[in-house]
Amino acid sequence: MQQDNTENHSPDHPIVWIVDDDASIRWVLNESLEDRPYQIRSFDSAFEALRLLPTEHPTVVISDVRMPGMDGLEFMEAIHEHDKDIPVIIMTAHADLDTAVKSFQSRAFEYLPKPFEIDDALMIIDRAVKRQLSGGKRVRKVKQTKQPLNIIGSAPAMQEVFRILGRVSQLDVTVLITGETGTGKELVARALYELSSRSNRPFVAINTAAIPRDLLESELFGHEKGAFTGAHTQRVGRFEEANGGTLFLDEIGDMPVDLQTRLLRVLNDGTFYRVGGKTPIKTDVRIVAATHQNMQELVKQGRFREDLLYRLNVIRIKVPALRERREDILPIVRYYLSEEAKSYGLEEKRLSKAVEKYLVELPWPGNVRQIRSLCTWLTIMAPDKTVHMEDLPLELQNGSDPLIMTPGGENGTENSDDWETPLRSWAKHFLNAGRTELHTEAEKIFEKVLIEVAMKHSMNHRQKAAQLLGWGRNTLTRKTQALGLDD
Repeated sequence: MQQDNTENHSPDHPIVWIVDDDASIRWVLNESLEDRPYQIRSFDSAFEALRLLPTEHPTVVISDVRMPGMDGLEFMEAIHEHDKDIPVIIMTAHADLDTAVKSFQSRAFEYLPKPFEIDDALMIIDRAVKRQLSGGKRVRKVKQTKQPLNIIGSAPAMQEVFRILGRVSQLDVTVLITGETGTGKELVARALYELSSRSNRPFVAINTAAIPRDLLESELFGHEKGAFTGAHTQRVGRFEEANGGTLFLDEIGDMPVDLQTRLLRVLNDGTFYRVGGKTPIKTDVRIVAATHQNMQELVKQGRFREDLLYRLNVIRIKVPALRERREDILPIVRYYLSEEAKSYGLEEKRLSKAVEKYLVELPWPGNVRQIRSLCTWLTIMAPDKTVHMEDLPLELQNGSDPLIMTPGGENGTENSDDWETPLRSWAKHFLNAGRTELHTEAEKIFEKVLIEVAMKHSMNHRQKAAQLLGWGRNTLTRKTQALGLDD
């Protein structure tokens, strides 16, 4: 069915085609464009629109992806076979990374996830009309992606991530990925790499917070033989390893200020020196950085160079926390239950309706990483194929998991000095479950948590961590070995 709205418009006005099998979308866009000097034609199928293509040249086309008969991506290809310069805006209510990427790879002008703000849609249509009337040309079609990407998300917050990924992945632009701990920032970085023209070259990742300050410079830039005590051979750094590919700098906010200066120099001219070296080394890497910290606040505190932030923050991708996309929680849980079952060669678990409802309502301060840990636990520990409430870990059932109930800290709420209350609750439920050796079990958990926190605070410097704990280094080594932390 074709609708023609040409009242008060001369034949010389731009022609906008709206192609969507959803009548409500066609109506909303028609009404919203009414006061603009455009000729509007609406179609409920791609076939209807293509019949008119030989006799009418649209200025801009806005099309849904999922339509009966011919989908929006196939329709866009047909439009571009007729005229590769017609801007096509792709709409979809079923956004995922694959659709976003294919849209841009097929030369979409823009990608518009549903539901959208009508002002945003109008702004994009106006921009496409202006580009077309000014004689702007489309860029060449980019290569197709080689491998699937397992980033799950249908929430609006994730659709924006997909849109940015689809648009910038093929461009050699520096990207800064922000988001809370455990949200999947490295997964986004790998998607940028896998979708890029550098995907046949190395992907090198380094966590700048996990490497002691005095070793980080050598780790990044390498060193010459004899550059310092213990440098018995020449070492190639991560910048050289990543040459031609992508270097992922995780937790960039923790990089020491003096090394930030060296990094800025590399970003400016693509050259650096190994530690102790005198010969400049040229490198060609795409930098993708990530952080869970507020970078503007670090700049105010003098802990991060403002000029370096400008160089890193060319394109920013904010990965939303799980509490901002609750509709994605169950698909993520099901995905990891399947993956963990395959990994351990065990039966895949399914969730009861009560468990599904309960998990969706939890705050998940540990984000996707926390869900994956739970799925591993359930795959190994749940006795039956279907997981019921009583099969969940005790601390999760009763809200006494520190990650679930902590009102703050790293997980985004306020710090609390009251750790005795959750400990009492945990001990009570431990004994109510008929278990024994309460002190032995609690002591292991207690020491493990304290050691992990001290090691992170000291950036894995054992001597400093031991001092923070009030132990000798040998005691710390003995404890980490006994608790399996050295693994």
